[in-house]
Amino acid sequence: MTAEAAAFAAPAAKAERAARLRVVAGWLWSGALLVLLGFLVLYPVAMLLLGALTNTNPVVDGFGVFDLSLANFVTVLANPNVHGALANSLIACTGGTALAVVIGLAFSWIVVRTNTPWRGFVAAASLIPLFVPPLVAGVAWSILGSPRSGLINTMLAWAGLDWRIDLYSMAGLILVFGMYYAPYVYLFTASALRNMDPSLEEAAEIAGVGPVRTLFTITFPLIAPAIISGMLLSFVVMLGIYGIPAVLGAPANISVLTTYIFKLTNWSPPLYSTAAAVAIILMVVTGALVLLQQRVLAGRSFTTVAGKAFRPRVVELGPWRWLTLALALLYLFTVVVLPTLALVVAAFRRFLFIPTASSLFDMRHYSLVHFEAVFDNPLTMRSIWNTMEVGLMTALLGGLIAFAIGYTVHRSSAPARRAIDLIATLPVAIPGLVIGVAYLWAWIGLPGGLYGTIWILTLAFAARFMPDTMKSLSTSFLQIHRELEEAAWVCGKGRIGTIRTIVLPLARPGTVAAMALLFILAIRELGSSLFLYTSDTMVMAVLLLDYYEGGNTGKTAAFSLVQTALLALLIGVATWLFRGGTDASVGRAG
Repeated sequence: MTAEAAAFAAPAAKAERAARLRVVAGWLWSGALLVLLGFLVLYPVAMLLLGALTNTNPVVDGFGVFDLSLANFVTVLANPNVHGALANSLIACTGGTALAVVIGLAFSWIVVRTNTPWRGFVAAASLIPLFVPPLVAGVAWSILGSPRSGLINTMLAWAGLDWRIDLYSMAGLILVFGMYYAPYVYLFTASALRNMDPSLEEAAEIAGVGPVRTLFTITFPLIAPAIISGMLLSFVVMLGIYGIPAVLGAPANISVLTTYIFKLTNWSPPLYSTAAAVAIILMVVTGALVLLQQRVLAGRSFTTVAGKAFRPRVVELGPWRWLTLALALLYLFTVVVLPTLALVVAAFRRFLFIPTASSLFDMRHYSLVHFEAVFDNPLTMRSIWNTMEVGLMTALLGGLIAFAIGYTVHRSSAPARRAIDLIATLPVAIPGLVIGVAYLWAWIGLPGGLYGTIWILTLAFAARFMPDTMKSLSTSFLQIHRELEEAAWVCGKGRIGTIRTIVLPLARPGTVAAMALLFILAIRELGSSLFLYTSDTMVMAVLLLDYYEGGNTGKTAAFSLVQTALLALLIGVATWLFRGGTDASVGRAG
């Protein structure tokens, strides 16, 4: 080989070796992510299935397999109690979803498409129920709507009215579900209404079609994907909720799948295998609904955004705008102000019995006795500290994992990206309570001492909310043009250097928002915690449930206010951090 040929061959060989190294590195990176996701998601679900196929008690027998069979599934499927719990779940979630669609759709139309006053305030305040822990909502409405001592019934009696409400009922479950999960529908439909081309509505108006008919024949059909997405998401979330049915359903002996699973583990002896079988049924139903959402929306055209610029069509309501404002404020009063007032009254009043209207305002009946009792309990400060620790660890670990997966899926050509994305989004079909049961089976019998520590809660929360974190991050990744990374590569930056100097700074607002969201979700999570905590790792949500089950309404209300105030403070800090990150990114871009 001549010197000239050797001079050309050397760079080619070097480039070929570099290409092979990139391929090997890509497979190693994808393999590491698949192993991590298998550890967080696939292994616990596999152990849950294994537990449902055995007669093993994981607490007593540890990690073991005995008599593999379908007996537990046969027993569960033939059990009328399971049939009743499933029927109750479907009825409560269907009714709650229908109410949520009505409220959420009405709110999005009022905020986006009308000239109702204070629309900005209404839009911001309508999202507050998203951050209220379900157990706190249930406790507040039990104070308001208890058939015997509820504050609403007390006030009706003062007014001389014979009419009473009873929220310890299926109607109560549907009402509270619908009110508190309407914001999911609002978020989807408001965005769709903002981005919809109003030309078809204008054409209908020119043709003489009335505004109400236009709304139901043009506007709502065009945003059908958003309505369906919000509806199915609300249904799936309600199906996995434990706190509200535990408070409002249990007194009326209304079992849903989540409360029935927890009841099975509290029997003596605990029926862990049966609980695992019911948990799998709940997971299958949830997964089927997620698939249904994808199938319904797949292959259908609902194009509403055209190439030309437009502004959302605003309906001039005239004097009716004050009616829409009144309806919006009535909803906000019902779902935000009224429950908060109920918690305040129950937390500061020595005894909840209120014989006369004047005694409600008699300050001699109020004191800090319930707060003193709560903070005299050593578990209170321990639960607050544990909650902060778990929330911070979950935000950091879950945010790091979601960033790595999101970058791999959206910004790299690494192999097995689709498999990584699929496994990472699987938890969207697994309710929190099922995650808790799965992690119970996965880790309680293994050596190493992971079960009963803060880390087991952190891993469960990170897996539980991984789809939410990835969805929050994906928008940030998709907004960064690839030419910025390519320019860095041309300048000699490697992959890690490009991520550190280009991607991470530009994606900072989305990353901060995703980690803040994860922190807040971890703090309010109850279902995943129920099977994984010990007295040393008790978190606030579990302690609140203990206070409620102990029958002391005052202490329950006081601790509910403590948790709510802490959440409000953290949401405020998260908002400030997010705005700071946005401003900094804008400054760098400028």
